[in-house]
Amino acid sequence: MNLSERIAVLVQLGQELSQPDEDRTALIKASYRYNQWFTQENYESAIQAIGSQMLQQSLLENWVKPYNISDETPKETVGMVLAGNIPLVGFHDVLSTFICGHISQVKLSEKDKLVLPYLIGRMAIYDERVNSYFNFVDRLANFDRVIATGSNNTARYFELYFGKYPNIIRKNRNAIAVLRGNEPKEALRDLGKDIFTYFGLGCRNVSKLFVPKDYEFSPLLEELHEYREIIEVNKYKNNFDYNFTLLILNSIKYFSNGCILIYENEAIQSRIASLHFEYYSDEKDLENKLTKHQDEIQCIVSDQPVKNWKHIPLGGAQNPGLEDYADGVDTLAFLTKTKTPTA
Repeated sequence: MNLSERIAVLVQLGQELSQPDEDRTALIKASYRYNQWFTQENYESAIQAIGSQMLQQSLLENWVKPYNISDETPKETVGMVLAGNIPLVGFHDVLSTFICGHISQVKLSEKDKLVLPYLIGRMAIYDERVNSYFNFVDRLANFDRVIATGSNNTARYFELYFGKYPNIIRKNRNAIAVLRGNEPKEALRDLGKDIFTYFGLGCRNVSKLFVPKDYEFSPLLEELHEYREIIEVNKYKNNFDYNFTLLILNSIKYFSNGCILIYENEAIQSRIASLHFEYYSDEKDLENKLTKHQDEIQCIVSDQPVKNWKHIPLGGAQNPGLEDYADGVDTLAFLTKTKTPTA
């Protein structure tokens, strides 16, 4: 398949994702039995984001233009270890490998092993040559380069096993929000999407707030209360209750509205149903605090510019585009051995 043919197949898949599919829905329901964080609502949210933000012809064509993607380039086998923290979290890596014309050797997460193979199967219906580009395995072997995603702990093992190969090895990261104290109610409500979507389990979920001294939390808590139905999910409520108990036992001051716990903590990553915050005194202080944690920050959401950082409007963290690379590592540049394009 040449590049145009691969793009055409991806566009067809994108069109299909916008339509109801009983078989896909059945697999989503089956995935929920494996992993009860994967609700149908969250799975459909991921699928619609992929369809609208990634699988559009103009987006794909503009994305690949700066790179050396030649139909004459020898195919390589790219070993992939996919994460399973949110639905289809490894889709961008699979998409990148396919569009470059390489072969994906994929080790699926046990938490998310049904829907991605189905989507590849749907692509193969449009063009049976798609099957030759994908191989789902229990163990990686005979590959040329590696993309592996996991926790800080598993990353150490990845570096040990895959260090001699060209690789991208990803660790824990989270999104953070920078607030100024003058955000409109609608923006604060949108921030709830960044916090609560996928129950906060994604690397693009906001897990920490940076707020000015004397920040008033009441307006934020009031707007986040619009997402109160999340507490009806049993696994989320169990985490909320557990973390609430820890705060009480340790006499930690906190703010809460019944569906989220907000407390001061320097760490970027927070527990499920919790949100850390840290005060900053001025722009210089904010800059220093962000720089300190730059290797832990996936992206920043803010209603206003943040010096030296690209920012996303509040509510936009969970709609990444093709150029929103995880950990800021350009996957297409890695796969095509070309230099990352400059903005």
